Amino acid sequence: MSTVPEKFTAFRIHKNDKTISSGFEQIGLGDLTAGEVVIKVAYSDINYKDALAATGKGRILRTYPLVGGIDLSGVVVSSEDSRFQSGDKVLVCGAQLSELYDGGYTEYARVKADSVVNLPDGMSLRDVMALGTAGYTAAIAIQRMEDNGQVPERGPIVVTGATGGVGSFAINMLSNIGYEVIAFTGKTAQEAYLKELGASQLINRHDIDMGSKPLENAQWGGAVDNVGGDTLAWLTRTTNVWGNIASIGLAGGFKLESTVMPFILRGVSLLGINSVEMPLSVREQGWKRLASDLKPSKLALISPTTIKFADLPNAFDAYVDGTVIGRTVVEIDASLDK
Repeated sequence: MSTVPEKFTAFRIHKNDKTISSGFEQIGLGDLTAGEVVIKVAYSDINYKDALAATGKGRILRTYPLVGGIDLSGVVVSSEDSRFQSGDKVLVCGAQLSELYDGGYTEYARVKADSVVNLPDGMSLRDVMALGTAGYTAAIAIQRMEDNGQVPERGPIVVTGATGGVGSFAINMLSNIGYEVIAFTGKTAQEAYLKELGASQLINRHDIDMGSKPLENAQWGGAVDNVGGDTLAWLTRTTNVWGNIASIGLAGGFKLESTVMPFILRGVSLLGINSVEMPLSVREQGWKRLASDLKPSKLALISPTTIKFADLPNAFDAYVDGTVIGRTVVEIDASLDK
């Protein structure tokens, strides 16, 4: 593997007083946050958090300046950790990149060894960024539900925020391993898309009377929730005996108004999904499953777009505005994917 040049291109985010600015810069390895592994980056991706960070519309970064991009894949240039060697193909997802540490929007990255995962067999460097944190989070949610006894025989799994990245991957993965999946969404125009992913039916969230009783009619074997707030509270009241709810997002609010009744009378389990802080063994197992039984059959449908690194600054507004359809992969050096 070639050595790192004195200067290379990175998309960096700064804070000046209360103003956030971002753009391409020429930086050196010494400008990056500390880490044991240096990677020549092949691909990154765009997540909602990336768009909020780059545009200043959300408080994502905890320190400035930082290179943006919460995910990356590429080839190891050098490593101070014996687990990785020059030439290894690797990925980094869900490791506080572009939050506490410099991220993936760069030609060269330097990261902590404990955040690095070897590229799973049968997957390309582009594949893992088409999945990214969204696909990885969906896999961890399913893994935790199954670890807690979830099986298809217990009934359908409802997925909220169904058209988003995590929701889309969850629907496709769950349907592929034998679950009936119900998509819960306000975007009913996406019915054909959701059914192609594997949803058996759609529920329009605008048509739901969520009720107020401590327990409502039990309808689901379990749930993958990307919304939080009132929706999550409703799920606790409507999930069947011994069902699991994987709690991932808070687009609908961070407060949870509930009672203990679903938990002590129906044995419902509420599982928090944190895709950042976890044992390395869990991280590695998640990616192994993404390359095997949880490998999405509709990856090209969920992640249809690839843009060049130079076009990155123009891509964020659509994410903030909510007009983007599908996930976007950022190509930095596709020649590494050979």
